[in-house]
Amino acid sequence: MSDQIPSGQPGGKKLLEVDKLQVSFFTQVGEVKAVDRISYTLDYGEVMGIVGESGSGKSVEAFALMGILDEPGRIVGGKVLFQGQNIFDLSPLELEQIRGGRISMIFQNPMDSLNPVYTVGNQLSGVLRKHKPETSAAEAMEKSLEMLRLVGITNPERRLKQYPFELSGGMCQRVMIAMSLICDPQILIADEPTTALDVTIQAQILELMKAVKERTNMAIIFITHNLAVIAEICDKVSVMYGGHIVEQGSVDDIFYNASHPYTKGLLRSMPRLDEEKAERLIPIEGTPINMLEPNPGCPFAPRCESCMRICVKEIPHPLSLGESHHASCWLLHKEGA
Repeated sequence: MSDQIPSGQPGGKKLLEVDKLQVSFFTQVGEVKAVDRISYTLDYGEVMGIVGESGSGKSVEAFALMGILDEPGRIVGGKVLFQGQNIFDLSPLELEQIRGGRISMIFQNPMDSLNPVYTVGNQLSGVLRKHKPETSAAEAMEKSLEMLRLVGITNPERRLKQYPFELSGGMCQRVMIAMSLICDPQILIADEPTTALDVTIQAQILELMKAVKERTNMAIIFITHNLAVIAEICDKVSVMYGGHIVEQGSVDDIFYNASHPYTKGLLRSMPRLDEEKAERLIPIEGTPINMLEPNPGCPFAPRCESCMRICVKEIPHPLSLGESHHASCWLLHKEGA
C-alpha cells in the first residue's frame, strides 16, 4: 500500500509536492529502501518538521530533493513537483540552477561543509555569483557582508576575511545559514542545523530562522530528532520511521492528539516542562528496523506493544483523523480491530 498523504486544496498549486518518493541504496548485500513512497506538500511560508530516529530516512529524503544522492543511492520512484515542475525531469544544468538558488540546504556539520582553504567572503560571494552571474564582485561582497549582519555575526567585516577554522562552531553554523539564504531561496532545507550547538546558540539560531521566514515568506523543511525544536519552529510535522511517514499533522495534532504508537513513544521519551511533577521517561523498547530485511507489514511492528497479526503482514494505508491529520496504523482501522 502507498504512504500517500492527501493534502492541498483542490486545484491549488503548492510550492512543493512530494508524491510517492522512493529512494533505495543498492549494496552488495541487497537493496535498502531508505525512503519508501512518502508524500507531503509544502506551501509558501510554511515550516514542516521531519522527525524520527537516526536511519529513518530523513536526510536521504532531503538529499533526493536536492539532487545530491551519492552512489549507490538512486531515486527509483515517485516525483517531486517544485512550483508544478517535476525536478526529476530537469537536466543537470537546470537542476544546478535550482539547487542552492531557489532551494537551499543547511547541512548537519558546518565545519565539514565549508571549504577550509577559502575565506568566508570568497565562499559567500562565490555562491551568489554562481547563481546570479550578473552580480559584480563588489556587489557580491557587499551582499555577503549584509548576510553576515543578518545572521547576527559580530564584526562581519573581519569575518569576511577569515577562514572557517578561525571561527567557532556556532559562528560557522551562522555562516552556513548566511550562505543558504544569500540567493533568497523559496525553500530552505535545514538538516539538524542545531545538533552540534549548545542550548543558548540553538535558541538564537531558531529565532533567526523564524525571523527570516517571516520577512521573506520562505518555506522551511526542518529535519531533526528533537521534538522540542519541532514545537518551537514548525507549523506541521511528518513523523518518519523505517523510510515511511507513519503520521502527519499540525504541531497541535502531533503533540496533543498523537495516534501512531511510534509518535506516542517519541513523546513519552521526551522530558516535559509543563508537568507539575516530574514523570519517568519511557524509552521505546527494541532495536531499529533492519532495512536490509524489513518485514512486509508495518515497519514499527517488531517494536510495537500493540502489534497484531495483520501488522506484520501488510502495511496500513494512511487514515484521515482530521483536516490535515493522518496516521498509518492498523489500530485505527476497523480491519485491525
